[in-house]
Amino acid sequence: MPDFTRLDAYDYELPPDLIAQHPTHERDAARLLVVRRDRGTWEHRSIRDLPSLLQAGDTLVLNDSRVVPARLRGMRSITGGRWEGLFLGLLPDRAWKLIGQTRGRLQVGESVSIRATAPQENTRQVKWLVLRLQERLDGGAWRAVPESDGDPFELLEEFGSVPLPPYIRQGSESPGDRERYQTVYAARPGSSAAPTAGLHFTPELLATCAANGIEQACVTLHVGLGTFRPVSAEDIRQHVMHSEWCRVPAETVQALGATRARGGRVVCVGTTSLRTLETAFPLDDKAAWEGESRLFIYPPYQFRAVDALLTNFHLPKSSLLMLVSAFAGYELTRAAYNAAIEEGYRFFSYGDAMLIL
Repeated sequence: MPDFTRLDAYDYELPPDLIAQHPTHERDAARLLVVRRDRGTWEHRSIRDLPSLLQAGDTLVLNDSRVVPARLRGMRSITGGRWEGLFLGLLPDRAWKLIGQTRGRLQVGESVSIRATAPQENTRQVKWLVLRLQERLDGGAWRAVPESDGDPFELLEEFGSVPLPPYIRQGSESPGDRERYQTVYAARPGSSAAPTAGLHFTPELLATCAANGIEQACVTLHVGLGTFRPVSAEDIRQHVMHSEWCRVPAETVQALGATRARGGRVVCVGTTSLRTLETAFPLDDKAAWEGESRLFIYPPYQFRAVDALLTNFHLPKSSLLMLVSAFAGYELTRAAYNAAIEEGYRFFSYGDAMLIL
């Protein structure tokens, strides 16, 4: 029996060619590994089978956070050297919180200039966004203020690029990523990475679920920098989980209460939706909830708010793999991952999915 508290218990070998570099031609064309905890079995299906795999009265919980073009590339005003950063969110006074890397040491008060990535009407005109670095923050982050008026998220659309993880083309954006690295129901801007389980849904698939009596409810969790940070502590209990803002609106609280009352299942689309509900538990039957989540889920964990989970395949030694191992069971998760590798499933953000029932 492995020691679930040891980091190496969550390692596995993955052939590099199974790391998906591009999304499937159609969102709902991904494969689906259906894992049944009560039987300890799995079967190979398709995302398009999801409506028939769920039951009338179940509720899909979707994370409606919208990915912003958070990756920024520019040059330092002092040296002219290259600078690359990632927008992490807005501070209470609307200043930008970001991280950045460059050769040498950044100085308080210097600025970086970022060239527009969005097409310009006048191709002879080059637009620049200047960010002044005002203060060092904890965790290597910076407080920065743009020297341009305008909505921060509109500025990011103009000057930023899709924050693809490094295992997808070294983070280099390609045509189509702005659409496909975004769920069709994304509504609230703020994420630095996509809630990837939701990338498989189309409006038609959601409509079929609804026609089959499967309800839908939304939560919001803005995915942050911690998504890219692996667990490094050999004893995973020493890992400090990143903080992410999340919210459960009143209508979702009521919808989930109704789901329980009729005997339906709460089916989370993605680990972000699951962490939101487990953090907020117990939910009042009327009031909304919002706050910061630092919940780190690993075996053994007693789930209280969630009955089923749709999720992609996750990186070795990641907190997300630990969460899945807690939900499906360690041995069953390991066996299912081995089966997925043997069958050539596509892994990580643009890859295939697993439904844990």
